[in-house]
Amino acid sequence: MSDTESPAAPESTRRGLILINTGPGKGKTTAALGTAFRAAGNGMRVLILQFLKGSWHYGELDAAEALNTALSPALGTAVTPDPNPPASPPAPNFVIKQLGRGFVKVGGAQTDPEDIRLVEAAWAESAAAILSGDWDLVVLDEINYAIGYKMLSPEAVADVLRRKPEMTHVILTGRNAHPLLVELADTVTEMREVKHAYQRGILAQRGIEF
Repeated sequence: MSDTESPAAPESTRRGLILINTGPGKGKTTAALGTAFRAAGNGMRVLILQFLKGSWHYGELDAAEALNTALSPALGTAVTPDPNPPASPPAPNFVIKQLGRGFVKVGGAQTDPEDIRLVEAAWAESAAAILSGDWDLVVLDEINYAIGYKMLSPEAVADVLRRKPEMTHVILTGRNAHPLLVELADTVTEMREVKHAYQRGILAQRGIEF
């Protein structure tokens, strides 16, 4: 750089980011959940939409309920009754929703039309949530699988991400992230598997894998 040149100015010091957790290694959803819990701890509204998942009860569902309880006013605290109480309780700030049926068969005639319908419905809900501006962070868990299985168009996802509110953060997880989304993202992390307990016949452990 010459004496007459100045360093490039940053795009912005504060703006909503697009992050992708991908790669064959373990920890993609776990990392996204860690970020989500951090965001909630900072008073941000967090929505986690889990594509394909739905057949198991994952520990994060119970953690979300406990977190919302912790973020609510302490039970038993003396407060002045509200003369005009709200018609319904305030919406939770940390929400996880499972939008699938669990593991799916893919490829040609094996792809169940019901799974495709559920992915389409999950994406419609995801797009509406991102564009609404109601959430500070939206996690699209395993959406990369839905795209890789040809159940969802990467162009449709990219279009919504380009139009998201300025301060809304979005995290996408799953193997084989589409190049279009990788190019669009601000931060992309690839998990590399060195070894995995499953290779030695050790089954998934509660509290670690689910």
